[in-house]
Amino acid sequence: MYSRSPSPGLEDHGKRVGNGCDSGYTSGASSEASTPEVFFTRPHLQFLNRQLQFLEPQDILRWCITTLPNLYQTTAFGLTGLVTVDMLSKLKIPRPQMVDIVFLDTLYHFEETHQLIDRIRQKYPLTNIHIFKPQGTETPQQFTEKYGEKLWEKDDKLYDWVAKVEPAERAYKEMHVNAILTGRRKSQKGKRGSIDILEIDDAGLIKVNPLANWSFDQVQDYIKANDVPYNDLINRGYKSIGDWHSTEPVKDGEDERAGRWKGQEKTECGIHNSRSKFFQFLQAQEEARARESIGTGLSDVAIEQ
Repeated sequence: MYSRSPSPGLEDHGKRVGNGCDSGYTSGASSEASTPEVFFTRPHLQFLNRQLQFLEPQDILRWCITTLPNLYQTTAFGLTGLVTVDMLSKLKIPRPQMVDIVFLDTLYHFEETHQLIDRIRQKYPLTNIHIFKPQGTETPQQFTEKYGEKLWEKDDKLYDWVAKVEPAERAYKEMHVNAILTGRRKSQKGKRGSIDILEIDDAGLIKVNPLANWSFDQVQDYIKANDVPYNDLINRGYKSIGDWHSTEPVKDGEDERAGRWKGQEKTECGIHNSRSKFFQFLQAQEEARARESIGTGLSDVAIEQ
């Protein structure tokens, strides 16, 4: 598959808030100790969600910009993320309050997605896009050499970690990210059916879902009415677009995310799952490698005797 190297205006590289008593923050196993940039008690978080649910997405975005330091948008340039990009561009935000984008290039995005990024750069020249790839790889060929053929089939958890979660963790740390804007909506169902507008994950990262209450039709209507560039695959039946190997067109009557990981129980790519689960997964991997190493060592000793 096609891989895009950094272009002018695109930075190819990637803190998260800490924890506090009754704040809604809990640290993952690899979190670094730090003082939270933003502190919410649980009652305050609940109060904010009650208020924010009545606001239009543009007003939620204005609140975020004036309230949350080190705010970024994470997007794979799906329709909801593109609506957010366009709304932000029309808020006339001065630097340094402008919201930069974090894009996780798994190396397996469709060519149409890379083409869309070029059009986004042309339409929104003031928006910076920071690209993060799997560590130590620049192309699908390098990824295969490092992890073997079709890692997403052999070990999907490891694939999610190396292609998405680790690059996201690296981005948050390198760019001191405290809060992110996501494109998740309740109408996408599954785990997303009960999301709040304002959330805090198990590592203390603030996640804002400004279009949580919008339907797919509302998103699509906005795209058309505001002439927002979008992925050409949308016109071919795709509604939710990720990696080419795990994305299919959606049939009439199916949920918009039905084309993702078809035939699997999986509904999320990893970055919106509990990060502590991935740390447990990595720990189990390390323990397995340690046991294998010990076993090899004992075998060598037995042979020498």
